[in-house]
Amino acid sequence: MRFIIYDLEATCWLGRPPGGLNEIIEIGAVMVDPTGEILDSFSKFVKPTINPRLSGFCKKLTSITQENVDRADLYPKVIQQFQEWIDIWDHDYRLCSWGQYDKVMLTDNCALFKMETEWLEPSTDLKSEYHEIKGEHKLTGLKNTLKKEGFEFTGIQHRAISDAENTAKIFVKYVDEWRW
Repeated sequence: MRFIIYDLEATCWLGRPPGGLNEIIEIGAVMVDPTGEILDSFSKFVKPTINPRLSGFCKKLTSITQENVDRADLYPKVIQQFQEWIDIWDHDYRLCSWGQYDKVMLTDNCALFKMETEWLEPSTDLKSEYHEIKGEHKLTGLKNTLKKEGFEFTGIQHRAISDAENTAKIFVKYVDEWRW
């Protein structure tokens, strides 16, 4: 079993998205084995199509530049690379994200490009699972959870690879306690 601890960044505005959809602009992931060993990482930018110009708010929040996404491949190609990196055809895997938003984003972006979503089914919301493990009812954000667990946030907040690496710290700490 491969555990894919992933995070996404998406187009964003202070209000509702023009065109009604936030598009993924970055995928970051860490591959972890059942013993908690980190095997590999994945980090790619994605070129948005509905709203190809990033808002000032989005650039400031994520530190992703217009040049980063302009040079990137479109979603279908990046998702194919992500699936190949996971090796979804030959290995058992579970997609793990901090919250449900990331799976919804993948599903919505696959629908935009008329792509299959079956590969998203082995998914776990680590945020909810973590709070069940701890017996807590109030869900907390990643940064506060890291601090509570004695970890420092490393990297750049609201960058997919950094958020995935930080989520992996919590995943590895409780590697034997997650329920599938």
